[in-house]
Amino acid sequence: MYIVQSQIDCKDVDNKLIENSVCLLRNLSYHVHREIPGCERYQEAAPLNQGPAPSSQKGGCFSSRKSKGKKDDDAAADIIDIPKRTVPAKGYELLFQPEVVRIYTSLLKESKNPTVLEASAGAVQNLCAGRWTYGRYIRALLRHEKGLPMMTELLAHGNDRVVRAMSGALRNMAIDARNRDLLGKHAVPHLVANLPGGGQSQPVRALSEETVVSVLSTLQEVLGSSLESAKTLRSSQGIERLVLINKDGNRSEREVRGAGLVLQTVWGYKELRRTLEKDGWKKTDFMVNLNPPSNNTRANGGYEDSTLPLIDKGQEPEGKQVFDVYPVK
Repeated sequence: MYIVQSQIDCKDVDNKLIENSVCLLRNLSYHVHREIPGCERYQEAAPLNQGPAPSSQKGGCFSSRKSKGKKDDDAAADIIDIPKRTVPAKGYELLFQPEVVRIYTSLLKESKNPTVLEASAGAVQNLCAGRWTYGRYIRALLRHEKGLPMMTELLAHGNDRVVRAMSGALRNMAIDARNRDLLGKHAVPHLVANLPGGGQSQPVRALSEETVVSVLSTLQEVLGSSLESAKTLRSSQGIERLVLINKDGNRSEREVRGAGLVLQTVWGYKELRRTLEKDGWKKTDFMVNLNPPSNNTRANGGYEDSTLPLIDKGQEPEGKQVFDVYPVK
């Protein structure tokens, strides 16, 4: 942590030293909410109401074009009540203190190194995994520190692994109802842009199966309780891309299942059905096809990854798997 902070202070955030250090922090953050001593004290139950956040509590973290009065209102509605520590954090506690948020947002904002960006988002994903007290604090602070638009913009990055890391982090950020509302409004078009589409059933971006499934999982999380998010998906030509995946014999079973689940969610909003039918869609377009043709030759068709539980395992959004720290060359 000291090394990374010192490199940020020196504005040198792309070197091999910081690359290895952030990769280590990501690895050390994996399952931290389950493995720290006394972790039971920090576990929290899922809220009973998973609907959208109250309109009076929707912060506008994606835009700075607001009147002063509006800014004041948002600031008042976004107060984060984090108890002050009576003794300084030390050892493993440093991994998940609220102060780490500014470290990771600084790296996401300033670094041009794909490995640093991927590892930073992976650490965020790990810290926001599960329902625990510090995860809740970090999700709220990341919203406050403009982490949502930073990661949303990085969905357009040219590196496949960076895109996947941002998608995974945003999925876990969406556990927070207010984050979910903001992502539904602002991030859905950026997520859709990473889905296969275009002529000849070819993806607009040549992203891996793992990344496409991650994006689908994030869409499912964001759309799960918001009609407005589903409307944004429609206006972003997301329906076309999802139907293409669902009916394309060249996609993997995981991609087909992921697209089908998102389509089912969209069709589940009865208020939207008439509009969809006017667009020319039929109910059968939104049915999940779990049996794609057996001539699927895409690599890693049976790939299992704990970062994608929403589609593969039906569990809570999870942390990012540990990956090897890159050696200094």
